[in-house]
Amino acid sequence: MAVSTTVSLVLSSVFAVLLFSTMQLYRPWFASNQLNTILGGYIGSWLFVLALTAISNLETIVLGDGFQAKLFPEICFCLVGTMFACGTIHRVSATTCFLFSIFALYFVNKISQKSQNAAMPAVDAHTSSKKKRK
Repeated sequence: MAVSTTVSLVLSSVFAVLLFSTMQLYRPWFASNQLNTILGGYIGSWLFVLALTAISNLETIVLGDGFQAKLFPEICFCLVGTMFACGTIHRVSATTCFLFSIFALYFVNKISQKSQNAAMPAVDAHTSSKKKRK
């Protein structure tokens, strides 16, 4: 069940703040061994997805429905911010956060393309060339 853009903005913002504060609260645990450090990077990638969702929803509310998040500045800003947050835990967490975030961004883009392009009708090249001749 889909929620409205405003509700999605509030939910993703709240969950991003909670996730960031949890990461900072348990910073010594994440830095304690290698597996926990990688887990910190994975959780950081979820922080990236939540931050990107919040910023994209805010831009949609402010700038209109046709606005889309671009590589620069929205995606780069969220990626650098989450890598900085993971870097406060451990350097390896920042690296794994980058890798997991790029992986998550691929699937977010794939889901977005599937849902946004489903409603667009196919354009027939033969029909459009006939209209230009007349």
